[in-house]
Amino acid sequence: MNAPDATATGDRPLNLVVVAAGTSVPSSTRMLADQLTAATRDALARHGRHVTVTVLEVRELAHEIVDATLTRFPGDKLKAALDEIGRADGVIAVTPTYNQSYSGLFKALFDVIEPGTLTGVPVALGATGGTARHSLAIDYALRPMFAYFKADVVPTTVFAASEDFGAVTTAADENSLASRAGRVGTELADYMLRFAGVTAGAVAPTRADAGRGRRTDDDEFGDFVPMGDLLGR
Repeated sequence: MNAPDATATGDRPLNLVVVAAGTSVPSSTRMLADQLTAATRDALARHGRHVTVTVLEVRELAHEIVDATLTRFPGDKLKAALDEIGRADGVIAVTPTYNQSYSGLFKALFDVIEPGTLTGVPVALGATGGTARHSLAIDYALRPMFAYFKADVVPTTVFAASEDFGAVTTAADENSLASRAGRVGTELADYMLRFAGVTAGAVAPTRADAGRGRRTDDDEFGDFVPMGDLLGR
């Protein structure tokens, strides 16, 4: 008797793609992305699930992103990164805050993603900045952008100011960076399990659905009927 297919039984590792748009080394943006990744991995482990993590440092793709913006043809490195996003069961997207919004490099990466790639995909958002006064950038810049992509953004987001890194906190401090990252990781893990069809009660399309849970604009308007036809003209 053949062994059951791991994909069919929901035993395959889940794919988590982490997009970190920091420009320096070391980067506070990457540090926040790593905390969110660890929290998500821990939450999935509590469900007995393994996860494969792919980290995309956007600065390493900068030249190919610009070329793809001009030519619409991604280079090999960028194409591999886009393919990883296309296979993701969940995405963590973290950007530094410039002029009260996401960085241009962060936005440029998502500008070259094919329409429909992120439809229904669970996404956790994070941002970094010098002070907490920039924290609303997530809600008025990042969240609307991913709503346009029809991604399934988890409710909790994390903004990390410079003072959050290295701050002395306790495990009971609900406002600490670690506590906030833990909440995001728990939510993203739950969304990923539903999206992958592992648990019931999906709030987004699952991998069991046609198109791996994603719909393109052509799919969405494929059954469009002109008003004239509806009126029998």
